Amino acid sequence: MFESTLERDFITTLEFDSKVTSFDVQPVQIEWFDKNGKRRSYTPDILVKRKTRSGEETVLVEVKYRSDLEKDWADLKPKLMAGLRYAKQRGWKFKIMTEVEIRTILLKNAKFLMPFIRRGADREGDMTLIDNKLKELRQSTPKALLEQLAYSDWDKAALLPTLWYLIGTKQIRCDLYGAQLNMNTPIYWKP
Repeated sequence: MFESTLERDFITTLEFDSKVTSFDVQPVQIEWFDKNGKRRSYTPDILVKRKTRSGEETVLVEVKYRSDLEKDWADLKPKLMAGLRYAKQRGWKFKIMTEVEIRTILLKNAKFLMPFIRRGADREGDMTLIDNKLKELRQSTPKALLEQLAYSDWDKAALLPTLWYLIGTKQIRCDLYGAQLNMNTPIYWKP
């Protein structure tokens, strides 16, 4: 599904980006001719569709480490230019994403939440309990919410994985972009 850990990390951020409507890995093969007239092909990494203020945009993405871009620029430039032309012909954007744009707070939060999502919620009753209390409060923090729901540290700890699951599956809203998740992160009921 991915060729590098950087691509894996980018896909993880796409899964958590609320503006992304869909993405496709290695979506197209682009044919182009090099400076000697020899036919070449290039397969960009990912095609992303995202919501914008004016509708939706499509972005063809190449994922590369900055060091690889610098080291291999002479070889990469012609195929990246072919990708840019291909995207423009279709009314798409073309972007090169590096570790600077990918390895962000969103990625840290996504990696933290993924195990809770994969595990799933243990008990439906816990989900209902958390949802009803947050609906009543409208806004809280994980720490304050758990204090409202349970008296013992043991009971709070038992509810915490379900709370992280609800945040990870976007059933509870919070800002995954601004700061690393913690027990004092503002969380909001999602109507």
